[in-house]
Amino acid sequence: MQFANTKQTASPSAADRYPSRVEEQPAFLERQDPVVYSEWTADSPLTKEQSAFYEKNGYLVLDRFFSKEEIGEWRTELRRLREIYQSKEAEHVIAEPESREVRSIFAVHDNNEMFKRLAAHPRLVAIAEYLLGSGTYIHQSRINFKPGFSGKEFYWHSDFETWHVEDGMPAMRAFSCSIALEDNFHHNGPLMVIPGSHTAFVSCIGKTPDNHFKQSLRRQEYGVPDPDSLEKLSREGGIHTTIGEAGSIVLFDCNIMHGSNSNITPDPRSNVFLVYNSVENRLREPYSGQKPRPPYIATRS
Repeated sequence: MQFANTKQTASPSAADRYPSRVEEQPAFLERQDPVVYSEWTADSPLTKEQSAFYEKNGYLVLDRFFSKEEIGEWRTELRRLREIYQSKEAEHVIAEPESREVRSIFAVHDNNEMFKRLAAHPRLVAIAEYLLGSGTYIHQSRINFKPGFSGKEFYWHSDFETWHVEDGMPAMRAFSCSIALEDNFHHNGPLMVIPGSHTAFVSCIGKTPDNHFKQSLRRQEYGVPDPDSLEKLSREGGIHTTIGEAGSIVLFDCNIMHGSNSNITPDPRSNVFLVYNSVENRLREPYSGQKPRPPYIATRS
């Protein structure tokens, strides 16, 4: 994607190549990191076409990646966890602001044996090591719930912007894997992405308040791109809705602009998110200069 006639108001330094929330005006900064860190070979876990699509567009849908039997086990565990946390509060469980319905359960790769095994699944690890060109670890994991009629939206954002500013992730050398535990239709709030938007970094405005994560996990207000930047990105790349049956997965680059609508249909949507980061891209001190977010949000060890 070409970003012509954009002005850069912030000058990246050696310490921070992607400054954000420091200027009064938003800006487009050129991506300085690869998208795929390995050379494709016949032994790669993705086909040559799949790898090229991911590099160009910043995402890839793999239909029916997992079996119905595997999905059935994980869905049962998901329901069990949701029932537990409907009446039990925990710091790693995020509830909707109004209804107190469970919105997200974080650190499932660390707190749950079944999802710990999923995070270490050989097929996923092989893809992660190929895309990131090194050994990997789980930076963040969570289950997102979007129940029928009441599932809330996730506004447009780049994950890397937050991980960089608030967690200290130095480079764009991470990606997310979203595993569909329910069928993802066009109508029940599936993930939307702007293809090609991963090739530029949108520097946002507004100084981050202390302990912002307590609010942002429910409704993000800082690190949110401005409407003009979003319009430019969507005009150039379009908007794609990622749909697929339960068992499908979506791989998406840490810097791609993405979001999802609310779910006002009877069809629930629940997904497991696993974020793989390179062992060569471990977190530093947050670039905001603030206290690091808790380890259930950003693994530091």
